[in-house]
Amino acid sequence: MKEKHSPNMEKKIIKIEALIQAEINLVWDCYTQPLHITKWNFASDDWHCPMAENDLRVDGKYHVRMEAKDGSFGFDLEATYKSLELGKGFVYMMSDERMVTVSMTPEGNNTHILIEFEAENVNSVELQRAGWQAILNNFKKHAETNG
Repeated sequence: MKEKHSPNMEKKIIKIEALIQAEINLVWDCYTQPLHITKWNFASDDWHCPMAENDLRVDGKYHVRMEAKDGSFGFDLEATYKSLELGKGFVYMMSDERMVTVSMTPEGNNTHILIEFEAENVNSVELQRAGWQAILNNFKKHAETNG
């Protein structure tokens, strides 16, 4: 049985970030529209994201499928939006009750993205940070070249 976080347990927050060389409206669209999400939401080239759904509103659901391209493994990530500021950021709770905060800030013609998420207890903090950062790096590349 998976252990739940108790209110007394200190939660480790992992932060990743990137400076995207694109204006915030484009960055927001690339980050939130399912057509774009499927093009960047994976950590390495041997994975892909064949499905994305995003009901972008408070209590709306975010659902993506990530799979190894060879079919050897895959998983669904599901979350529910807890707060949302269109064009600026949001907070969602994943199905395992971990919180994720995504903030976007314009910096001239660029956009700074900061993602803060609660660590899980299976993989090391370093592995989690590296995996999420790899996905964010894929996003950066997509938004700057294909957005």
